[in-house]
Amino acid sequence: MNLALYGGTFDPIHHGHLILAREAVEQLALERVIFIPAGLSPHKLARISAPAALRRAMLAAALADEPRFVLDDSELQRPGPSFSIDSVERIAAEFPGARLHYLIGADNLRELHTWRRIDDLRRLVQFVVFGRGADDPAAAHGFPTLARRIDISATDIRARVARGASIRYLTPEPVRSIIAEHHLYQEPPHQI
Repeated sequence: MNLALYGGTFDPIHHGHLILAREAVEQLALERVIFIPAGLSPHKLARISAPAALRRAMLAAALADEPRFVLDDSELQRPGPSFSIDSVERIAAEFPGARLHYLIGADNLRELHTWRRIDDLRRLVQFVVFGRGADDPAAAHGFPTLARRIDISATDIRARVARGASIRYLTPEPVRSIIAEHHLYQEPPHQI
């Protein structure tokens, strides 16, 4: 079995995430991409995220029509910071013998060495980096790269919502509806 794990806060999930995951399916011949939303990202402790239940609902809505995309909400169920190694070890045990890829954005490379038990992670998974263009640092780190320039970010989406700008076409319509219905991101982002 050929699987990819795709972790993150997904706050909110957007078309960029989905397009890149589809690109990974095609280029890596994946049977499944497992989206794993972080309960509390250890690298984003200074930012307040949307409630876990709503991030889960947005992900479920976005993934509903894609049979190769599945949601694993186990990190949302655990208290404290979410560490990738915990999910990777659980999934490796659940799918013995599977080839595991871990999808990350190029922006995560500079902090990758700080991830909990990074040496164990590197033994268990093949990191695959979503490149950001020709000057991408991923190749210098020796990781396979899926290069596709998609200029959509969750940070920009949250900022657009806070200032009352449209996010149509940036997120799937069901995600946009959840954001509107629950008045998510209405206030400028707060730091704690």
